[in-house]
Amino acid sequence: MKTRLFLSAALLCLATITCNAQYSGYALGFYNLENLFDTKHDEGKNDFEFLPTGSYAWSDIKYENKLKNMAQVLADMGTDKSPEGCAFIGVSEVENANVLKDLVNQPVLKARNMQFCHIEGPDKRGVDCALLYNPKYFTVKSVELPLYVYTKPEDEGHQTRGFLTVKGTMADEDVCVIVCHWPSRGAGPFYRNEAGRQVKELKEKLLSENKNLKIFIMGDMNDDPNNDSMKKYLGCKSEVHDCEEGDLYNPWYNVLVKKGQGTLAYNGAWNLFDQIVITPNLLNKKGQKDFSTLKYHSSHIFTRPYLFQTEGKYKGNPKRTHASGSWLNGYSDHLPVVMYLAKKK
Repeated sequence: MKTRLFLSAALLCLATITCNAQYSGYALGFYNLENLFDTKHDEGKNDFEFLPTGSYAWSDIKYENKLKNMAQVLADMGTDKSPEGCAFIGVSEVENANVLKDLVNQPVLKARNMQFCHIEGPDKRGVDCALLYNPKYFTVKSVELPLYVYTKPEDEGHQTRGFLTVKGTMADEDVCVIVCHWPSRGAGPFYRNEAGRQVKELKEKLLSENKNLKIFIMGDMNDDPNNDSMKKYLGCKSEVHDCEEGDLYNPWYNVLVKKGQGTLAYNGAWNLFDQIVITPNLLNKKGQKDFSTLKYHSSHIFTRPYLFQTEGKYKGNPKRTHASGSWLNGYSDHLPVVMYLAKKK
């Protein structure tokens, strides 16, 4: 797919709602930061590739450039409609709280007073999920990390990333964000189906405690919107009019299936693993234009020319930090996704 297709789609999705004095617009997003590691060893973690002596020869210079590059993307996300960027952004593949501190201290994020939520997880590589947020727009009430539970007897003792669950308020309403990084493709579909089932149970538990809670489930699912983990086990629907109580709306299904757009490229084809899905109480049904409460407005894959390879074998693909053994001083193998909400003032 050509970069210009992404850019055209992003421009087409822009609407006038943030220019309308009657409404307040809010942006939120998700971004896989692709191995945001520092240069120090974390005891008990397999982070040896990202040490100065490791296969990536990970140095202070590379780390500082990685932080600067990630901060640039995170600061740009959401600015198509919201000049101050996203109210919150879920991220994956961060090593620890130290890298998050270094990240939010980058000038472009520090200028917005960006903060973060993080709980150290059990992943043996040491990569976790986190939530970055702007306290001007999002207030944190609680942070938990329900763990992924392996259900096969032969997997006893295995551990992987949990489901970072952050409750808070935005636009004077109760919201909850669940940030995920589901098991890899190499693990097989069963494990991602289990992730979908477990996150659905978590979502239902949260709603049983507060039926008015507006929930955003986001992350690198390692599956596409049309895979069973998302459709069958998590319970996502691709059309607003099909969403009933107990379902989730997934706007990314049609982006991949009908438009052929994705967030990462593999063997010449696009996948859309990076998704944000929402509960029906964030939707306006067909014909409705009720923004008296916080409601979904639009979403798109976030693109900028700097995020793409401009030459060589992988021209048009996301520009990575490393590729084919070389340091590219790039960004990530994933593109970010952004969602916009609106509420009447």
